Amino acid sequence: MIIPFHETAGDPAAPALVLSNSLGTTTAMWDALVPRLAEDHWVIRYDHRGQGRSPVPAGPYRIGDLGGDVLALLDHLGVGRARFAGVSLGGMTGMWLGAHAPERIASLALVCTSAKMGPPEMWSQRITTVLAEGAPAVIEATFSRWFTPGFPEREPELARTYRAMYLSNPAEGFAALYAAIRDMDLTGDLPQITAPTLVVAGAEDRSTPPEHAETIAGLVPGARLELLPGGAHLAAVERPDEVLRLLIDHFGKD
Repeated sequence: MIIPFHETAGDPAAPALVLSNSLGTTTAMWDALVPRLAEDHWVIRYDHRGQGRSPVPAGPYRIGDLGGDVLALLDHLGVGRARFAGVSLGGMTGMWLGAHAPERIASLALVCTSAKMGPPEMWSQRITTVLAEGAPAVIEATFSRWFTPGFPEREPELARTYRAMYLSNPAEGFAALYAAIRDMDLTGDLPQITAPTLVVAGAEDRSTPPEHAETIAGLVPGARLELLPGGAHLAAVERPDEVLRLLIDHFGKD
């Protein structure tokens, strides 16, 4: 376990809320949501190992390693129990935590994520490519799915920011995290989750399409499923107001 790079906002006496970003992004992914969330929470956002400003230990990684890093971070900050919201890889981490450390997770929001992704051969090929040629060789496979068609043209500055963010991450970190996703199968863990759970899907998400969210919601007891029209994989960036509304509503009820 490592203590990942992290930032906090809000009152430490308020309920803790951990924000976990997607593969290829950094804590900046949450910039539009943090000011409002910090009114009611002590917001803790962090970079996954291998990404952003976090350490890059030797890979491959497992989803359990990422979950263990969150537990180490909570211990470091003196947080016994937290609310947790994760996008994509962050949501995968949240599912692992909900199943394997239920005493630490008060409630969960799983946004544009999946309990199992395939095929494994695709991830293995990406590992080979990124280690040989670096992040520029794999960015299009991901970036083209992050936003709805036309969004980069409508928001060119934001698109440039996210391209630069993706390319700022080390190839070794990508490869190690690709392995975690390749080898992940959380479907058997989902019935063990007891925290109140919100599952959010982007209607136009081609990376983790709505049927992935339906699977999660169908297996987590009592989970609530919400579909975002006009949302792709980074719905929290492209549709921040809608995602914020859902998070405030969900965490206000736990």
